[in-house]
Amino acid sequence: MAAVMAAGNARIRQLIPLGLPVYCGGPHGDEVAFTFDDGPGVYTHYAVKKLAQWHERATFFVVGKVINLWPGWLPRELKVAAIGDHTYSHVDLMALSRSEVEFQLASVARMIHSQIGERVDLWRPPYLAYDSTVVNIARKLGLLEILGDVDSRDWAGARWYQIIKIVEAGLRPGAIVMMHENRGQTIRALTTLLPYLHRHHLRSVSIPELMAADPPSLAQLRRGLYGCGHGGSPLPGGA
Repeated sequence: MAAVMAAGNARIRQLIPLGLPVYCGGPHGDEVAFTFDDGPGVYTHYAVKKLAQWHERATFFVVGKVINLWPGWLPRELKVAAIGDHTYSHVDLMALSRSEVEFQLASVARMIHSQIGERVDLWRPPYLAYDSTVVNIARKLGLLEILGDVDSRDWAGARWYQIIKIVEAGLRPGAIVMMHENRGQTIRALTTLLPYLHRHHLRSVSIPELMAADPPSLAQLRRGLYGCGHGGSPLPGGA
């Protein structure tokens, strides 16, 4: 696992200078990537437990202001996941000054590093809202922007059975699924989604593992969401 993570992190660092967000991986393997935003929180324990039960892995994009409210949870998440930056206070970065954006990202990267002892290479913008200024700041901080091509809509109040339907419809090799670990209906949906992966010969991996196994091509990256085989416009988000 350590070698795979190292290879994935090396690939991530190759992608950062491009300044292009990642919506999905390549379509050639059996990997998908479940991702969870806004934690840690009251449901983190259940997400970690279910992932471990099914021997699946994921990526948690954490919010700085709640990290200290749930001490000790980042090392536990690390046992089944990679950890990324979701800003300090979950704000719309486009409404902030350059120095405020830098604080929102850099402070959380330092907090994560202090707890798990690993460099942070991944980030996801709250509400999936970003512009060229935000992207340039993140790139200078050494962060790769991870979006997704499957939006569970749990942030919009989707019920557990609706989440299952949405996610199952979007699952394909390379898919990056956006969910939230602080929603009870999402945790309930995992009870069905994780065995679904096994039945359909798919497995959830962390973003570094996906980048090691089957990264997106440059052509995919340049096409954005369209590079994932979708015909629609980029997803609106409540990440």
